[in-house]
Amino acid sequence: MATSRPFFQAVQIMTIVPTPAATRIDGDWLQSAKYFPLVGALIGTACAGALLIADLFWSGAVPAIIAVGVGVALTGGIHEDGVSDTADGLFGGRSREQRLTIIKDSRIGTYGALALAFSLALRIALLASLPVPIAAAALVAAHSIGRAGVTAGMTLLPYGGNLDTAKLDYPQQRLSMAGVVITLAFTMLGFGALLALAPWSALLGAVFAVLLATLPILAAQKLLGGYTGDILGATEQMAEIGLLLGVAALI
Repeated sequence: MATSRPFFQAVQIMTIVPTPAATRIDGDWLQSAKYFPLVGALIGTACAGALLIADLFWSGAVPAIIAVGVGVALTGGIHEDGVSDTADGLFGGRSREQRLTIIKDSRIGTYGALALAFSLALRIALLASLPVPIAAAALVAAHSIGRAGVTAGMTLLPYGGNLDTAKLDYPQQRLSMAGVVITLAFTMLGFGALLALAPWSALLGAVFAVLLATLPILAAQKLLGGYTGDILGATEQMAEIGLLLGVAALI
């Protein structure tokens, strides 16, 4: 159980899926971050399965809507919440303290509502534009690289929020080099099917994912001095969108 504890902690952080009681999240959960892309690949596999099953019964955008909905349901919408809170805070605040206060506010503002609608609509539209087998493979890759973006944000930046009010006890140390290598390996695992079906699209998608995921990380560094949980959620969403944009561009 001890060896699997970091993995189950990653599942507990990234999803609403029940985990063994012994995997309670504590201050020593950093090593679970290397499993985030693996958890993402599993979430993406569930979404891909939903897409393939829905395609047997419906056409048009319906399978894509169902697939995206499954991802939201499995995660409890934590990343969608992150992108809306981040948009409200970064665009609505005028100082670091004001931005952090807005980000922590559970209410959604105009910027947040627009960002959330944009994220959902664009992902659905991009998936619906792809052939179903490639869309299914892209879902696995997108969810995997999205969670790798979360790990990257934690590795590249210090925590920039108020530790006293944080939902988790965010670690001050960084992921080890071995952890980074494992993170990359799990991310490549998520890309396996997409690389086999559309290698050039997969590579372009990876480039787009990295570029778009960099935006909230750079904004957080400049405006907040580090990441917050919501910034990481926005990073995950931007990486997913970037992956799908790159794949769709060449299909």
